[in-house]
Amino acid sequence: MNDINSLLLVFHVITAIIIVVLILLQKGKGADMGSAFGAGASGTMFGSKGSANFLSRSTAVLATIFFITSLTLAYLNKGTVVQTNNSILDSVNTIEENDQKNDSSPVSPQIPEN
Repeated sequence: MNDINSLLLVFHVITAIIIVVLILLQKGKGADMGSAFGAGASGTMFGSKGSANFLSRSTAVLATIFFITSLTLAYLNKGTVVQTNNSILDSVNTIEENDQKNDSSPVSPQIPEN
């Protein structure tokens, strides 16, 4: 079961990285006006409008895969968190109390002499 979680987590991270790369490759909405006046967009690898459809569909498919792997990881890892009644603040209080018990003489602030 642990191997499945590890493999799914690795696949999930790789999918996230690919989604980020695909989003960064896409043009913004402001770049459409420049390509409308013949800025060389027809000579690209995917054609004048082909890359937008390819990249947006690829991003949508990978986003769906990312969503499914997120839900699967959440389902597989439910109930694995161990809840304790101890708090971090409880441990800090005990350390301060121990320091105060060990030091019985109060320290008065030193006044500098001129």
